[in-house]
This record gives sequence, structure tokens and C-alpha cells, in this order.
Amino acid sequence: MKKAVIIIPTYNEAYDIEKILESVFSITSKINNWQFTVLVIDSTSPDGTSQIVEGLKKKHKNLVLIKTKKEGLGKAYMTGFTYALEKLEADLLFEMDADFSHDPSVLPEFVRKIDEGADFVIGSRYRKGGSIPADWGMNRKIYSVLGNLIIRLGFMKLKISDWTSGYRAIRSWVIKSSLSYIQNSTGYVFQVALLEKAVKLHARVEEIPINFVDRKYGVSKLNSGQYIKNTLLYVLTHSSFIKYVLVGGSGFIIDFGLSYLMIERVHTQFPVWLATIMSAEVAIIWNFIWNNYWTFSHKKVGHKSHEFLTSLGKFNIVALGSILIQAGLIELCVRSFGRSFWYIYKIAILGFIIIPYSYVLYNRVIWKGGRQEEKN
Repeated sequence: MKKAVIIIPTYNEAYDIEKILESVFSITSKINNWQFTVLVIDSTSPDGTSQIVEGLKKKHKNLVLIKTKKEGLGKAYMTGFTYALEKLEADLLFEMDADFSHDPSVLPEFVRKIDEGADFVIGSRYRKGGSIPADWGMNRKIYSVLGNLIIRLGFMKLKISDWTSGYRAIRSWVIKSSLSYIQNSTGYVFQVALLEKAVKLHARVEEIPINFVDRKYGVSKLNSGQYIKNTLLYVLTHSSFIKYVLVGGSGFIIDFGLSYLMIERVHTQFPVWLATIMSAEVAIIWNFIWNNYWTFSHKKVGHKSHEFLTSLGKFNIVALGSILIQAGLIELCVRSFGRSFWYIYKIAILGFIIIPYSYVLYNRVIWKGGRQEEKN
């Protein structure tokens, strides 16, 4: 029988902890082919949360309690992940809140998705059928929606609607492959880092809608301002798309600069289409080197010299499409609107067509990567 571990971090959850545990055990007892253990990670709650859990262990043999120092959500989950993998030999790990923000009745739906082949299932507040509390203040709604929008755009993964949800089911191979990557992430950025790593591992990510309910008792531990700041900083420093745009910007300067020299300085009758091809090729080589060793360093190609040259050749073949598109469109613009504003045509074509087109194509053909760990 496969083993699932539901990890519930707690700090001052004395009011809800018994009710949530009884609910979880009641629901999971009806799920076939899975043996469930609930692992509570209590950060030295002064309200007696751990004592309540200790008392419930006599009734529930599959209830485990670990007491830790108060070091934040990320550290609590790291402790839980490590214990669940090493001591409980988990095949599947859940993240779940203790305050009924996450409805236990949805647990069977998570398991169904996993049984159908998903590696990482997210309880999404923003998928059709999901919701955030109607009584949230406007500021908190804006912070929540804005934070997810920043992440979705920054990582160019628009299909994933809820990057910061803390209600998740994750196969053990994903966690094992992510531990070293996420170990220094703190707070809610921990959730972003774990999902980002799963995406880079090419895990199959799916979502189910959940109705997020705000806690009725206790105080929310979310600092909205700090959350947005940390989220933005993480995306800026980890997003392959943002790195790609920066590299593309430098390549654009090279491309544009060489075109300008050939068209305006070398010879005023230098064919615009030929200058475009020549400058684009130089920029492509520049972009390949930087993208391979920086933007997509987690899945770089050509570790040996001959492999590098082979990959560069493939890159040029793939990039030929962008060169032809750029040359064709700029020639069309020159013939239609005149030669004088060639630089405007070039900027528009590069910014709105070539950069997005190339990013998608390179991800699918050159730096497509693959699973770094096989499923259990």
C-alpha cells in the first residue's frame, strides 16, 4: 500500500488542531490504496497546541508530532519533508494548514489527480470553482492577486493560476529532487521556490479548485507588504524569462548597433535585409552563449566542446526562423512605408514578435530539459 503523509505546521493552533485532525483522519480513512499519516510540526506554541496533539496520539496511531523552534513556515516544512521521506518512507506528501483555511473534504480529489498521473497538485483559489474570502479587505485581495500575477508573468507559466497556495499534494521524487534548492527559502517564498523547482524538473503540475476560508480564530501570520517584496525579489532573481529578456536586450543592442553601422555608416546603399541577417547572426551567437550558461543554466546543453558546437549549430538552425521572419517583415515594412524608419520597424519586430517567439521555441527545442528524477 502506498504511503501518504499530510504535513501540518502549527503555531498557536490550540483552538482548531483537534477538530482539523479528527476531520482529516475521518476523510482519509475512506481513501482506498493509500495509508495516511499526519505529521504535525509545532513551532513551540505557547498555547498548548503540542500537548493537545500528544493526547490525540493515543487515539490515532498514525499521528506524529515533531516540536521545533519557531523558525518560519519554510523551515517547518523542510523538517516535515525530511522526516516524512527518511522515517515514514512517504510516496506522497501533502502541505496543509491547521486552521480550516484548507477544507479537508478536498483531500480525495488531490489523491484522484495523483492516481491519474499528476506529480504536483495545487489547491487553487483562482481556478474556476475556487475562491478567496469575500470579506477580505481590498488591500489583501490586491496583494494576493498581484503576487500571483507577478509570479505567473515572471516565470511565463500562465497555466498555473495559484503559485502561493499552501494546500498541495506532491510526489516524493519531486521533494527529494528539490530539498537542496529550497532549503534556504523562507516564509511564503518557500511555496514559490518549491513549485518553480518542480516546473524545472518537468513535473506534471495540475490544479483543483478550492474555496479558501479565512481563519475564524487566532491571527493571520501573513505580512502582506513583506510578502509582495519578497515575492518580487525572488522572481527577479530566479526567473529564466527575465534573464532571457535581459540577455535579449543586450543582444538587441548588438543587433541594432551592427545594423546601424552597416546601413548608416559603412554604405548608405547597403541592403537593409542583408545587414539584418548579418547583425542578427552575431546577436544569436551572443545570446546562445549567455542563455546557455546563465538563463537556462539549470538545463544547459553542450558540456563538452564538440557538444557545444553541435548545440550551437542546432541553435542556429532553429534561430534561422527568427532571422527570416525578422528580415522578411522588415523588408515588407521598407517596401510599404519607406526606408527612413527602418529602426522603428526593427524595434517593433524584435520586441513584439522575435523575443516572445524565440523564448517559447528555445524552451521547447534547445533547452527543453527533462525529468531529473524518475517517479516512484
